[in-house]
Formats: sequence, structure tokens, C-alpha cells
Amino acid sequence: MPASKHIPAFKNARHSREPVARVRLTFVRLTLISALFSIAATAALDARGADTDADTCYKDPSGRIVRRRQPGFTPVPCPTEKNDIEQSRRMQPVAPDQPQNLPGRPGLSDRGAPPPASPIQRPSVTDYVDAVPVPDRWRIVDSLGYTESFFDPYNRNPLKADKPFHGDWFFNVAVFSDSSFVSRNVVSPSGSSSIANAGENDVFGRTKQTTFSQTVGTEFVLYEGDTTFKPPDFEFRFAPVFNFNHASVSELQQLNVNPDAGETRNDDFVGIQTAFIDKHLRDVSDRYDFDSLRVGIQPFSADFRGFLFQDNQLGVRLFGNRENNLYQYNLAAFRLIEKDTNSGLNDLGQRLRSDYVVVANLYRQDMPVSGFTSQVTVIYNRDREGDDVHYDSNGFLVRPEPLGLQIGRDYDVVYLGYNGDGHFGPYNLTASAYYATGHETPGTFVLGRDDISAWFGAVELSRDFDWFRGRLSLLYGSGDKNPFDHKATGFDAIQENPQFAGGDTSYWISQAVPLVGGGGVTISGPNGVLNDLRSSKDEGQSNFVNPGIFLAGVGGDADVLPQLRASFNFNYLSFIDTEVVDVARAQGGVPKHIGEDLSASLIYRPLMSQNIVLRASYARLIAARGFDALFPHANPNYFLLNAVFAY
Repeated sequence: MPASKHIPAFKNARHSREPVARVRLTFVRLTLISALFSIAATAALDARGADTDADTCYKDPSGRIVRRRQPGFTPVPCPTEKNDIEQSRRMQPVAPDQPQNLPGRPGLSDRGAPPPASPIQRPSVTDYVDAVPVPDRWRIVDSLGYTESFFDPYNRNPLKADKPFHGDWFFNVAVFSDSSFVSRNVVSPSGSSSIANAGENDVFGRTKQTTFSQTVGTEFVLYEGDTTFKPPDFEFRFAPVFNFNHASVSELQQLNVNPDAGETRNDDFVGIQTAFIDKHLRDVSDRYDFDSLRVGIQPFSADFRGFLFQDNQLGVRLFGNRENNLYQYNLAAFRLIEKDTNSGLNDLGQRLRSDYVVVANLYRQDMPVSGFTSQVTVIYNRDREGDDVHYDSNGFLVRPEPLGLQIGRDYDVVYLGYNGDGHFGPYNLTASAYYATGHETPGTFVLGRDDISAWFGAVELSRDFDWFRGRLSLLYGSGDKNPFDHKATGFDAIQENPQFAGGDTSYWISQAVPLVGGGGVTISGPNGVLNDLRSSKDEGQSNFVNPGIFLAGVGGDADVLPQLRASFNFNYLSFIDTEVVDVARAQGGVPKHIGEDLSASLIYRPLMSQNIVLRASYARLIAARGFDALFPHANPNYFLLNAVFAY
């Protein structure tokens, strides 16, 4: 086909596309014109607004000047931009890690000029309002709407020192109730005047006894100071305790020296168990290591388990700590208060005893290993009651003790001791060791002076296996081989209250076992493990002429539920030397083996706290030859129900 025929066709196509191109070009031009118009209109509006609001800023409640208006802000003239920029540059700090223009080191100038500072003037001190007082860390909770209850010890309570009632003074009230029922078999003496039933005539009477004790106590504490990080500056503590007790026995003259008193007894008493003033003397470090002085009736324990001296007595005590509580110390002096016979409470109605205790001890944490605390102690016991004749409230003679010569004694005893408590890896360990040295005049069985030299040791090893803890216990208290050699080698404590080898769940520790026919003394007293032949643990004197004690035990605690714990103990008991028992009973050849003490207990805490504690325990002494030689063949037992409520 000739080329001339193609040219007209091309021309026709081009002419047909020209109207479309013109339309597209016109649309692009209109779009650009519209965009330019919009930009110009926006700039004009911004310029107009800037001209309108250039001189108006706003001041917020804290004194800052801002351009944006908010409710409550006060309109103020805006500062000039030039002065703001210059002042901001002068006031703007340089960050410590910001590179400087140092020789050989690139600085800010190498990065160009810094951006301009904000035109808003930085507030000065005078721009802020005066400081407004806010509630303290206790009263601020009031503004949050928390409620208070006098009956709820777990939440905010004005009676539990949750906030000060005046200044930095706090007030705390504690109330507890302790109810106990005991049914037991205890060896009892009998005679012509103590036989309750006609036709009976024997040295030993019936053993059945029951007791009920109800104790209600309150404690009022008033103290001053910020107690979050340091001890209070002042503390006043007062704790009166009321006790009612009922006892029922099977023979006469067991409850009272007068046979006419019968076989039952009801008694009540009110004692003051705590009444002291505590003064914070000084802080000796920035971690609040301190020295404090406490004067009055106060609780004190010489060691971790109550082996030697644990009681609430009248005294003066200087105590404190050092090296961020690494060391703690006590310097104390006590004069013993007479006790009420049936309740065991302090009896301030009687004159103070001539029995003095002076204590100096030092605790060191993390010694010899981390997690173990060691203590060394020196205790001096001075007793000047040799001229006293004291009968308890039931009419029984307790000073001098009705044993041996039955003559009043004076004695001076120094106890040197070491105590430790803590753990070595997974093993928990408690250990105590004491040496007693001194003299008494006269001796228990001889006139003249007895030199005292006696030993004591106890150790308890335990380990936790998940919900179960197993325990091994060993205890030794030296005995006296010869009561007539002017050497008193039987160990005795000042006022023991051992939490060891089952504690008051154990028959031998919880019950008093009288030495029938050997005088008005007990082999071991209530809440005591030592076979010390004392007339009374509370009102009698220490006796260092005794048969001694050896105990080997195994036990365990099982946390069956978070609220329920089951415990059991098996203790082997033996005398160390029985010569003293032979002399007291005028009976030869008493074997050393006392028997085996079996006990078990259940402790239920429904709230998983100490506010409600319910306990039931049972113990039986399986008598061995030593016990059978002294008493009729029997396996005495004891059953306890106990309920404690605390607020």
C-alpha cells in the first residue's frame, strides 16, 4: 500500500485527541490555582489569629504561663519573645553527659546551632503559690474514705495504733482470753487426815484430778515517735490480768493444808504482769542503732527457749543494738515479786522477795555462719531469804523447803552461758549450755557451806521436709552424787519455762510430780523439765542438791492443713544420780530410768493467725523401774483442752 495513503489517516487521529488534552491541561491548572488559594487563605487566617492572641497568655494554678487556655487559668500578658529566648538560653542547663566543645573533641558547635528555646518563660520561685500543708501518712487515709472499726484488728482501728491520736502519740489496746481444761493422773500422798473415804489406809491416794482455768488479760500501750524506722521515743505499757481457777481432786489436803477445805477449790486473782516506762535514750548511727532504758515490771528471757530465767519481774534494763542490728545487748537487774499460788500471777500485795537477778548478755547475728545467732551471757543470782518463813496461800510451807534440814538458805550463784539459734543450711539448730558456780549457806542436807558447781546443756536439731518438720532433742542437767560432801552439783534454774521437747504437751514437763514420802517437794515442777526437788517453782528457792535429768527425744510437726498442725513427741527420761532421792525417801537402790513420755497434740487456727488458737493434747508416761520404785505401778496420763482468743 502506498505511503501517501497513510498520512491523512494519522492527521485525522491527532486532530481527534487534541480536545481531550486541552481538557486535562485545564483541570490541572484549576487544581493548582485552588491549592494556592487554600494555602494563601490559611496563612491569612493564622496571621490574623496570631495578631489577635499575640498578647494574651494564661497562668495555671502552679504559676506557669502557657498560651493554651484551660478552665481555671488566668489570662495574663504574654512575655516578649526576645527576652524569653535570651532568658531561656541563660537558664537552660547543660546535661552532665552532653558533649562539650573541648579541644580535639567535637562538640555542639560542630552540629550546628541549637534549636531556639521555648518562648514561654521558665517559672521562678516567686511564681509558685505558697506550700499547702497536706495530711500526714496516717491521716491522709481519712481523706480517701477508708472506714474505721473498733472490732476489726486487721483494718484501720483507732484502738490498734493505726494513727496518732495527738501529735506523734499512739495508743494500742490488746485483749486476750485463755481457757484451759485439764484432766490428769498425778501421784498423791494420803494419810490419816487426808483420806476422803472411810476404810482407806495407804501411803498413796487416788490420782484423778481435774482443773479449769480462765485467764483474761488486757494490755494498754501508749507511745510516742515515728516507729516506722526507729524505736519509739517514749513507751508506757500496763497489763492487768484476771484469773479464775477451779480444781477438783480425789483426796483431802491436796488443795489446802486444812482437811476441812475439802476436795474442790475455787479461787480468783488479779495480777499486774506488765507495768513499765521505756525511754529511747539516743540513736548511735544513721541506721537507727539505739540505746533504750526500761524501768518497771517487764518480760525478760535469758535465752531462746526459757531454760534459765523467763518471767515478768520488776527491774531496770538498759538495752540496744549496734552495727545495723548485728549486735544486741542487755544489761538488767531484777528483784523478784511474790507470786499468787494458784494463778501464778504477780502478787503486789506482798512485799518483794530478797531474791535478786543481774543479767549481762550479748547477741551476735550471723555467727559462726549466716542465719545463726549466738549469745553469751553472765547472770548473777543473789538470794537472802535464809531467815524467811513463807507459806503459800493454801497453807503449805515453801520457804524453807521441807526437805533435808528444812533450814533457810542464802546463796550466791553465777551462771555462765552460751546460747545459739538459727540454721546451718537446711538444718535448724537450737543450743544452750550453762555452768553454775557459787555457794550456799547452809546446805540442803548439811550445816555449813556447800560449794555449787553444776552443768546444763540442751540441743535440738530439726529439718523441714515440705509440710513436715522432724526434731531430735537432747538435754542434760547434772545431778548430785553425794548430798553430804558439801558440794552441790545438781543444776537448777532461777525461773524456767522451757519450750523444748514438746513443752507443755509433755507429761513430765507440764505436770508437777510430788516426791511422796520425801518431803513437801516435787521431783519436777509444773512447766519445768529439771528434777530439782523444789517446794515451788514460783515461790520456792533454787535447789542444787538434786538427782539431775537426762532427756533424749524425737518428735515432729505436720502441717496437715494451713489451719491445722499435728505434733507428736517421744522422750526418754532418766535421773543422773539417785543418791539424793535415796536419802530423801530413806529408800535405797532407786533405778535411774524414769520412763518414756509419749505425747501428741492438734493445733487449729481457723483464721491462720494467732487471734484464735484451739488446742487439744494428750500425754502418757510409760513408767520404768525408777518411777515404779517410787510410786505404785501406774502409767499416769494427762489430757488438755485449750482455747486462746486474742484481739
